[in-house]
Amino acid sequence: MKSRHVEPGEQPALVRELAREAIDFVTSRELVTVPPLAAETWRMTMLSAEAQRTSPFFLGGEVVQVSFPTATMSHEDKVMSLRANNRAFSRAVVHHELIPGHHLQGFMNDRHATQRRSFRTAFWTEGWALWWEMLLWDQGFARTPDERIGMLFWRSHRCARIVFSLSFHLGTMTEAECVELLVTEVGHERRAAEGEVRRSFGGDYGPLYQAAYLTGGMQFRALHRELVATGSMTNRAFHDAILQGGNMPIEFVRALLLGVAPEREALPSWRFLD
Repeated sequence: MKSRHVEPGEQPALVRELAREAIDFVTSRELVTVPPLAAETWRMTMLSAEAQRTSPFFLGGEVVQVSFPTATMSHEDKVMSLRANNRAFSRAVVHHELIPGHHLQGFMNDRHATQRRSFRTAFWTEGWALWWEMLLWDQGFARTPDERIGMLFWRSHRCARIVFSLSFHLGTMTEAECVELLVTEVGHERRAAEGEVRRSFGGDYGPLYQAAYLTGGMQFRALHRELVATGSMTNRAFHDAILQGGNMPIEFVRALLLGVAPEREALPSWRFLD
């Protein structure tokens, strides 16, 4: 499956195709409101060989940053970059970075509840994009064996991130052992695994950041089960309310959607896994 990648130079066209596919999917199923301006104004740039040492895949937001071989890489690194950013892996990432993921978040955060920026948390930011990976799976976004494997690869990666990140910060795993975990247990190309570990421990991310992806996604999943699966809200109303409410701990998102004002000295109490 890793050999099923586009030719060098063709990745930007694939990313554009995948972005439009994801937008069409979520809008046709009325899963979330996508303002036309948000759908039109995202941009793309290609990551340099040096940048790919810490970003071997995609970075996102208004500008999606794409990893793919560059002329200054060694042949071995070019091959690993092609394999690490194959069609199925890329398809499972583009919607995380653009729409309905980080770009749509940023677009709405700039226009709604801007006072909540002071309370932003990775569990909301990354949890939202991860939640869409779960929901799109449930909605049948993956149509072929390759596409299903691509999405499951990233699910495995999210779990491994929690293991290696917390283990490193607790002093029970070395950086080299973290790389081996990603190569042997998840299936990463070695170059990509090394880049992922460099990024995680470069000083820009706190100890809980990598745990925030899957944990935050599971919180949104539990909230969706409580409000949408029971018929209290539609998918679109649920997701629009979250985006318009702003970035904050998901327990307070729940309070906002339920219309319950927390006590001034409230402590976390929502057992979302129950």
